[in-house]
Amino acid sequence: MKDEIRYIGVVRSDKGLAVRAARAATKRVIDLAVAGVLVVALAPFLVLVAVAIKLDSRGPALFHQDRVGAKLRLRRAATEWEVTTFRVHKFRSMTSGGDDAAHQDYITAFVEGEVEESGKEGAAFKLIDDPRVTRLGRFLRKSSIDELPQLLNVLRGEMSLVGPRPIPVYEAQQYQAWQMERFHARPGMTGYWQVHGRGEVPFEEMMRMDIFYVRNQSLALDLKLLALTVPAVASGRGAE
Repeated sequence: MKDEIRYIGVVRSDKGLAVRAARAATKRVIDLAVAGVLVVALAPFLVLVAVAIKLDSRGPALFHQDRVGAKLRLRRAATEWEVTTFRVHKFRSMTSGGDDAAHQDYITAFVEGEVEESGKEGAAFKLIDDPRVTRLGRFLRKSSIDELPQLLNVLRGEMSLVGPRPIPVYEAQQYQAWQMERFHARPGMTGYWQVHGRGEVPFEEMMRMDIFYVRNQSLALDLKLLALTVPAVASGRGAE
């Protein structure tokens, strides 16, 4: 799979290596500090969620899937983002061992712009009424609680708190050349699209939101998106 999506995006910059390295290091320190505090503070709650999932349906409490992200390489004349795959962690919200074909078909149609609006307020471009989703899973998804295990991915450096969402390999394989620019940032638990367009915009608009973020990355923007995540999650807008 890695060979099928191999890509290195080179971003030329007038800023020196020291400036770029300092920005990357600052973001990493924030990721480690916030994710570390959250893991410790939420540990009892995370255990309760895991137990509830086990009681609600058969199967493991956690769901693991290979996703596509990017690694940063700092060079003297440019910043390079290398596409890579990693194992993402989520609380299981679907029946164990379910067939993923329906979601893959949906993603293909979504990327090609063939998904019609669902008519459901706030989730116009989401796969609605997926029979694989459990009773508890619907709540976990709507509240974004299912995403909390990704704090472990943040601690390992595979993800950031803020960035484009990590995507399945079969989605990345369908991207056009211009869309690969979204990989010029480490994938995040929240981000510009997650806050402003989650489930409410078509694929091309989602791409443009992600690319807007990678072209305007800054500590100030990250802090703003983190602050906006709380009301966005509370409203459940775009989630299903």
